[in-house]
Amino acid sequence: MGVMTATECFRYGDEVVIRSDRGTEIATVLCEATNEAVGQVPTKGNAEPVQGKIIRRLDTTDRGDWSQMSEMTRKDLLAAKKCVDQLKLPMQVIDVERLLGGERVIVYFVADGRVDFRELVKLVGREFQTRIEMRQIGIRDEAKLLADYGDCGQKVCCSRFLSKMPPVSMKMAKLQRASLDPAKISGRCGRLKCCLRYEFETYEEMAEELPPIGSEILTRDGSAKVLAQDILAGQLVVKTDDHRRVMIPAGDVVSVTKRGSGEPTKQRKR
Repeated sequence: MGVMTATECFRYGDEVVIRSDRGTEIATVLCEATNEAVGQVPTKGNAEPVQGKIIRRLDTTDRGDWSQMSEMTRKDLLAAKKCVDQLKLPMQVIDVERLLGGERVIVYFVADGRVDFRELVKLVGREFQTRIEMRQIGIRDEAKLLADYGDCGQKVCCSRFLSKMPPVSMKMAKLQRASLDPAKISGRCGRLKCCLRYEFETYEEMAEELPPIGSEILTRDGSAKVLAQDILAGQLVVKTDDHRRVMIPAGDVVSVTKRGSGEPTKQRKR
């Protein structure tokens, strides 16, 4: 089903000019904005949802205007950085965005804390001759704007499909037996890779079905103590009564006589 306006029907993938809370800008039609559809498209989870309406289909003139504005971005970025240096502010300008309608210029920057940029807004406003909006972003947001490809060879997830970047912890890397070398598990942003979260819940569910480390168990061959787990293989490393270390399928466990509290320590590497 397409998106209907008073005069035209727009379908998935159509490029249009819209009037949003930010101003006049270019957008791509995803689907009709019904209550059911909102839950199926990236607007769900968007920390800053916007309202707007379609003005017209993107035409040749609009494309020319947008191309011209895109070419100005490099000069805009250099000009904004020059203003920051002039005022000696503790911040780093990352990107500059111009809206199609020219109503405003958005300056994205990173900083360790709060920055008083009132004088900067005045200075940049005189430079660009339009309304200036300063937007402080985090390290992950910087990667979303500037990064290209990750170690996997794919375009970084944050710029490709993640509308909201969830927290990632070292616990997730440990549970999945990923390398704990920061250089190997860090993304382009320098933080833990978002993909560590994708399979974490599955690993947790599978781990809950195995006796925890330290558990005393009864197997078909006698008593033993759980030393480690291989979550993906569904196997346990156990120590038998005669002090042998062997790996057994989790299905060989008849019962758990004493449940341990240790965390899984050995799984098959991803």
